[in-house]
Parts: sequence; structure tokens; C-alpha cells
Amino acid sequence: MAAAPKNILIFGATGIIGIYVTRALLSAKASFGRIAAFTSSNTTESKKHIIQSVEKQGLEVIIGDICKEEDIINAYKGFDTVVSALGRNAIDLQINLIRLAEASSSILHFFPSEYGTDIEYSPESAIEKPHQQKLKVRKYISSSVKRLDYTYLVTGPYADMYIAKSPGGSDMGTFDVKAKKAVLLGDADGKISFTTMSDVGTLLVAALKQPDVARNRALKVNSFTTTPNAIVAEFERQTGEKWDVSHIPLAKLKDLEKEAWEEQVPWATVFTLRRIWAEGGTLYEKRDNGDIGVRDEDMETLEMVVKRAIAQQT
Repeated sequence: MAAAPKNILIFGATGIIGIYVTRALLSAKASFGRIAAFTSSNTTESKKHIIQSVEKQGLEVIIGDICKEEDIINAYKGFDTVVSALGRNAIDLQINLIRLAEASSSILHFFPSEYGTDIEYSPESAIEKPHQQKLKVRKYISSSVKRLDYTYLVTGPYADMYIAKSPGGSDMGTFDVKAKKAVLLGDADGKISFTTMSDVGTLLVAALKQPDVARNRALKVNSFTTTPNAIVAEFERQTGEKWDVSHIPLAKLKDLEKEAWEEQVPWATVFTLRRIWAEGGTLYEKRDNGDIGVRDEDMETLEMVVKRAIAQQT
């Protein structure tokens, strides 16, 4: 029987998804013990308002250098669980974090930064460019970790970022509230499973509370499953207006993806991920929400995400 996580150390606590994870843990603090974030001195200055906000909710802040082993070893003392929410550009740093956790006398559980697309969904997943760093982390865990328990929380795409006006242009798909315009990718009736960023935190907390269920596995979880056409219909319902809808077929999306990688543009990864989602790479016969005690009514809905998108854009 796995020991229940109690004292939790977070890496990437103020990042895009990390802040949602951090707030969810702090909201559930009564179920745990110490909750702390390991961060750099630069971050404490550049994100001072965020740090101060979560400190008021009970977050401890440990300042150090993630590339210095001594700082990590000292930070691990007194904690039994590590939750990583490091961003894509820092995924490979987790290998050393996991190695030091395996060698520590206190860390029992490690949650790598897995939130997002399932990197082992199908045989083709092994060659997808955005998956390579996460695959290295999984390979290290499978080959080198003997004592440490681990959990991969696989959430699929973030609904908040997909159901929005694309900052990278309409070729990536977009939902533009002011222009009442949508550009849909692939089969507009093809299903995609989403998780809201807030629900990522909710699901993580639920997994922490079920250590025996979550132990040494990938949990495939999400908030809801819908289609691009259904998203447009919800925007039209809430705005009370008909939208201008256009489509980018899957073949065209693949061409745009190929071109982006050839030109080495920063958003090439986004094209690949959206192509994977359009191909159905978020769908499962069964999701694992129920295994960790999460009910449908505990999750946010498409209606809620669209309402937020309208508010944010207007």
C-alpha cells in the first residue's frame, strides 16, 4: 500500500499550468501538510505579484538553482512528493530531478510534467517531434527508477487555449469573438477531449489523494469531449449571432505543419499538436477520472469555457 502524499514540493509553480496546479493544491491544503515551490531568485522578482499572492494562501517558497544538485538535495529534505509543472523548454531537467529524488531519503512520489497530449497514444507517437523530451523522461524512469513511485497525468489539450482567438494566426485554428469568425481544423465533426487548466489542478489533487490507484501509471483524464462544430454552436448560442466559419482540411494542416518545421518557426510544435488532436489522438474507450474519484459534475464544461473566452475577448 502506497504512503499517502503529505508534504509537496512543486517545480514550475508559477508557469502557465503550474499556477493552476499550485492554487488547486493550496485550496486542498487541509488534506496535505507543507506545500512549497522551488523557484529561482529571478522568478521571485519577475513574478513578484504572483508569488506574493500564493504565499498569502500558505505556499512556502524555496529559492535555488534548478541546475545545482546541492540546491535540489537540500530542497527535498522534509518533502515526500514532487509535482513538476516545468514548461516544454525545461522538460529534460526533470531527469536529474528524478535521479536525485530516487537517491533521496524522503521523496516517495514524483509527478513529472506530463499534462497535455498523450506521448504514447499510438506507435506513431514515438516519432512526433514535440514528444521527444517527455519520452526521454519516461525512458529514464522505466530504466533507472526502482524505489520511487511515479504518476503521469495525461490531460489532452487545454480547453482554455484551444477555444480562444489564436495568437499565432488563423492557420492554427481560431475562435474570434469580436469578428464572429471561426477557423476549424480537420473534420469539424471529429471529437476532441479537452481539460480546462483549472481542472488540471483538480485532477492532480484527486490523483494525489489516491496513491494506490495512481501509482506507477499514466492516468488519462479530461474535462469533456466535444467537436469543433459544437464549439462554434456554443459560441453562436452565447453571442446570439451567426458566425463566419471556414475550414482547414487535415491535408492542408499537415502541409502547414511541415512548412513550419522546415522554416524552424517557434509555433511549429503547435501545428503538430493540433494535427494530432484533429486526427483523434485524444480519444479513449475509457477515461480514468472515475478511478481517482472525480465525477462529471466536478469538471468544468464547454459552456463555461466559451463564456470565459467571450469575456476575455470583449
